[in-house]
Amino acid sequence: MSSGVIATSAVAIDDVSVRFQSKRAETTAIERVSLDVAPGEFVSIVGPSGCGKSTLLKLVSGLLQPSSGSVTLLGEQVRGPRHDIGFVFQRAALLEWRSARRNILLQAEMRGMSSVEAGRRADELIEMTGLSGFENALPHELSGGMQQRVALCRALLHEPRVLLMDEPFGALDALTREQMNVELHRVWRETGTTVLLVTHSIAESVYLANRVIVLTRRPAVVKEVIDVDLPSERDYSATMARPEFAAVTAHIRELLGAATGHD
Repeated sequence: MSSGVIATSAVAIDDVSVRFQSKRAETTAIERVSLDVAPGEFVSIVGPSGCGKSTLLKLVSGLLQPSSGSVTLLGEQVRGPRHDIGFVFQRAALLEWRSARRNILLQAEMRGMSSVEAGRRADELIEMTGLSGFENALPHELSGGMQQRVALCRALLHEPRVLLMDEPFGALDALTREQMNVELHRVWRETGTTVLLVTHSIAESVYLANRVIVLTRRPAVVKEVIDVDLPSERDYSATMARPEFAAVTAHIRELLGAATGHD
């Protein structure tokens, strides 16, 4: 697809396989996976540990090339690292000597953004994510949840149309993780950014997403794509209590049990 074509998908993964070659053998991580993510959609990816979930994000970001098939991002085939995306990892990876605000603005320095525009955007994100009052705090003065909020702001500073998230809340305690789920869902609704999230939490995958992609164990194939029929605005406790939520999470748990061969 050329850059002159209007993209109907923010992300399109078309019949992609990934094979890794070692001295002793060839390993297939992903086998003939296809996936379309619409602009503004929130899609979660779940599957057994080591099945290739993070590999999919690397393909979309251009950090890894497929062995076969193609990946298209915003109407252009991905042929190398993309700089028009946002990426949030499990660890916040903040610079310890920089304040929260200056860690966010590191994105602007790396991209050569206007300092005035970057400052305005940083302040907007700080308020949006509840970091007001902690702009000048150093990372060691922030909780794990607040550090991840800084990482999220940094990833959103240049207003990427696609945000990739690789188990961003996996290291947080349960209560903080719930709070971050609520914050992320609200930020997504306010920004309209397309989000592709890898997570091991079934509840998190359903609460946050429009659709959940369930992968099998390696070599990963798409076992099922599940539409999440929940209100766009989701109170955490009320959502968890909905029968539709319970039904979807139970179904995914059943699929993953079958995918891994155990409960």
